[in-house]
Amino acid sequence: MKAMDRAGAGVRLENIRKSFGALDVIHGIDLEIKGGEFIVFVGPSGCGKSTLLRMIAGLEDVTDGEISIGERDVTYLDPSERGIAMVFQSYALYPHMTVRENLGFGLKMAGTPAEEVARRVDAAAEILKITHLQERRPGQLSGGQRQRVAIGRAIVREPDVFLFDEPLSNLDAELRVSMRVEIAKLHRTLGNTMIYVTHDQTEAMTLASRIVILRDGRIEQVGTPREVYENPDNIFVAGFIGSPRINLIEGTWLTEGKAQFGETIISPRLTSTARVPGDKVFLGIRAENFTVADQAQETLDAVIDFTEYLGGTHYLYCALKDGQSLVVEERGGRDFVNGQTISLAFATEKTFLFDANGARLR
Repeated sequence: MKAMDRAGAGVRLENIRKSFGALDVIHGIDLEIKGGEFIVFVGPSGCGKSTLLRMIAGLEDVTDGEISIGERDVTYLDPSERGIAMVFQSYALYPHMTVRENLGFGLKMAGTPAEEVARRVDAAAEILKITHLQERRPGQLSGGQRQRVAIGRAIVREPDVFLFDEPLSNLDAELRVSMRVEIAKLHRTLGNTMIYVTHDQTEAMTLASRIVILRDGRIEQVGTPREVYENPDNIFVAGFIGSPRINLIEGTWLTEGKAQFGETIISPRLTSTARVPGDKVFLGIRAENFTVADQAQETLDAVIDFTEYLGGTHYLYCALKDGQSLVVEERGGRDFVNGQTISLAFATEKTFLFDANGARLR
């Protein structure tokens, strides 16, 4: 297929705004997507990720700003003229048509010659490993197979850019995992630019070349999965990316570059402005960066409320003396019991510090 012989077109968003009457939902977004990237828009419900995708597709009007695909300004072009293909959450297959007919229907309606339709359909079916299903109807397929057909319908259009709007939401957990693998392989095979919307941060972490984290119609951070996980810009990104959720422990800024959390005092090296004694601060520690240890200089004493044993990993759900909760990932093979008091050591360089407004301090 042609799509296999070219890198996808780049996408550029310049000061994109969207309003519904007096309600502003997208607030001046600027984003540069390179050709061939796999970009994932992620964020909580209502953050604007699907609206932004629909504006790229031409399914929503742009209130202000410019959208370019390749070297073309497509801001006001019809969706059919943008060089995009979209895969939706619902499969939207024609139940009375075979798989082959579903795959080729859009091309047939566009007046594509029959021989070309057959070539593209056969190529897409081979890529998605559904050649043997072409004479079946959607009612005879599993959910994963129906999703492959929906993706195949996008592939036959040979677009510059693929757009995915939460395509795995209707699948069960096991199928979502296998389809994530299939979509990642598809990107590697085709090489096209792909923009993918999800509320599932695990999908974002496993699929993306770069993640765009959105909140309230604004971009909070753009980066590789490793960058946003290991170097979050603020407390929202730190809390949204990662499973289990990062531990955020409330404390107080002291004098001489120290902060107190419960009975523990640490000396974080700030990369932001100095604090005023008495300021509220939050210490961010990922579950895997705790070590259950003997009493040491920098430890937090906690009581285990609940243990979750998952074979190679033990998750300990704990409470500090002041009632704050946290989760600890333990891989040492030890056994723990509910009600047990443990000391948790941690390396200061693997922690984050945030102010009361969520801004990153270190």
